[in-house]
Amino acid sequence: MRPKIIILTILLCIFTSAFLFAFFSLSLSRDVLQVHELRPSPAKLKHKLSNHQNSISITNEHNHPSNHRHVFSVPDERPVHSILLPDWEILLTISSPENSVSSDSGDQYFCLFQNNATSPANFAGILQFSGLKTYRCILPNSLQRYETIRSPILTKSASDTWPKNSSELPEMLQWNFLTYESLSTESDLILFVKGVNNRQGFNRPPSELRCVFNNGVTNSVITAVTISAQEVFRCLHPNDTEIRRLFRNGDEKVSVSLQVQELKSWTVPSVAYYSPPQRNLAVKDEKALLCACTMVYNVAKVLKEWVIYNSKIGVEKFILYDNGSEDDLQKVVDELLEDSYKIEKIFWPWPKTQEAGFSHCAMNSRDSCTWMMYTDVDEFIFSPKWLNSSHPSQDMLRNLLPSILIPSSSSSSSSLKTGQVSIDCLEYGPSNQKSHPIEGVTQGYTCRRRLEQRHKSIVLLDAIDTSLLNVIHHFQLKDGYRMKKLSKIEGVVNHYKYQAWSEFKVKFRRRVSAYVVDWKTKLNPASRDRTPGLGFEAIKPKDWDKQFCEVHDNRLKVITQKWFGSVSSNGYKMVWQDK
Repeated sequence: MRPKIIILTILLCIFTSAFLFAFFSLSLSRDVLQVHELRPSPAKLKHKLSNHQNSISITNEHNHPSNHRHVFSVPDERPVHSILLPDWEILLTISSPENSVSSDSGDQYFCLFQNNATSPANFAGILQFSGLKTYRCILPNSLQRYETIRSPILTKSASDTWPKNSSELPEMLQWNFLTYESLSTESDLILFVKGVNNRQGFNRPPSELRCVFNNGVTNSVITAVTISAQEVFRCLHPNDTEIRRLFRNGDEKVSVSLQVQELKSWTVPSVAYYSPPQRNLAVKDEKALLCACTMVYNVAKVLKEWVIYNSKIGVEKFILYDNGSEDDLQKVVDELLEDSYKIEKIFWPWPKTQEAGFSHCAMNSRDSCTWMMYTDVDEFIFSPKWLNSSHPSQDMLRNLLPSILIPSSSSSSSSLKTGQVSIDCLEYGPSNQKSHPIEGVTQGYTCRRRLEQRHKSIVLLDAIDTSLLNVIHHFQLKDGYRMKKLSKIEGVVNHYKYQAWSEFKVKFRRRVSAYVVDWKTKLNPASRDRTPGLGFEAIKPKDWDKQFCEVHDNRLKVITQKWFGSVSSNGYKMVWQDK
């Protein structure tokens, strides 16, 4: 019997040890689990998101007395948010009174985190449609394995410590599950939301969704969703009685978001606010016939060339959606404005939202622009018919547009009105360039691939379908409209895509489309978006400078020299070069 008792005792000790080890391991691992996926599971959402209110703690010193702590004070009760973006970037959105938080780039702030780590917080910009100031910082390495990452504190001192009574601060919002922008029209409200329609071509039915309006005081107002497409959701405005209840004092900040009906507590976290439609009795300026809209990131060195060229061939206004540029973009924009070019720069820090940004641009510009050209700043429309022109003309691009819009009740394709012009792209290679050509991309890159790749478009804004659905720079059109495709004799897009390696490798940072895998992600290696011959890292391939060169084509170089060049001691100097 004794050996049996000894064996049972040993087994009991082993079981007890294993239990205690598992218990303490689970307890210790709560704050050190790897964050494999930023989006929470639906089960977790049910429990946590219905009343989720996110904020950065910005506190007064007298609330947390300490001789060595200096926490910056913002005496403002409006909501403040922090959002965890890709690559461990954090975007802080702050609603603050004048002079409480400086937007001067020379003023230094810090993000203070729950483990007392800090990182510099730099002013990023002001969100045009909500008026929120934004700051950007990087999540320290010491927190990147935490399961629970709380909203940081904005402070002016890197030596501050985390307040002891701040344990209830909420977790940071997660970028891939967020209502990030809203836009009111006369008839409805448009929400821009990540995490609801995650696959291209698969959209959740509007009947499963609701728009939720909340002023933080009265009960929420809920309205129906009428359209669900990509990251765009359109819903009804609250009625007049509901609007008066939401804006009881007239100055409330009313948040708005999306609710999924199948999980009644699944309300997407939001940093978007609602503005009721306003009656604009002011006399509107005359619409521009042709505008250009594009999303930009660190394009200061090429912007002048693109703006000057396009303005001389027919573009009247340029709308730039700034995706968080960190170069001298604003300086270049200011210089162009001083030279009387019409440019509107919209701060749009949201990553991988090109389709949504283009949809926003189409709706936001519908009262000021008739046609919108959607090309990137490394893309230049060119017609071989212009080769004999001694100077550019405002009619050059306009002549590519339909001259007569034919109203017709017929459904035949030939009698439909033209609502979009599609133009094929010719992709240029590095052309043996080792760095950015100072004379401009039209001068430095002259060798291209033989076959055209993809296309870009000029679209009639009134012809865009109410879903605002767009893919690769072209839109779905309303019934009654058709797309016209230009021949290569009529026009092409010179796409200076594969530039000198020092410029091209920036594309590895992040792709702008919501539905295109970033090049560093080891998925979809055969995607047409990827560059032939490149792997998943920004490693310069052998003979990169000579690749993608099948046809020497300097036609645009020749005519831009003629139009915009002047003879100098060093050869031609282009008008967009620095003086």
